Amino acid sequence: MRYNLINQRKKRKMTQKNIASLIDVGRSTYNAYELGTIDPPLEKALKIKEILKYNKDDIFLNENVSKNDKK
Repeated sequence: MRYNLINQRKKRKMTQKNIASLIDVGRSTYNAYELGTIDPPLEKALKIKEILKYNKDDIFLNENVSKNDKK
């Protein structure tokens, strides 16, 4: 699960449906982005980061990725 993505969305008081609408995907597709079951295309990923005002590159890392995999 991508906790950074989820936390940033909740911090902005947005729903999955809100963001899905803004990036022109279905809510279930956006949910899959948060679950980490699918990766958003680069264009959608950049738009999500823009909407959430998130500047770091770690927003799409899965929480279960080991520290060695992050290097």
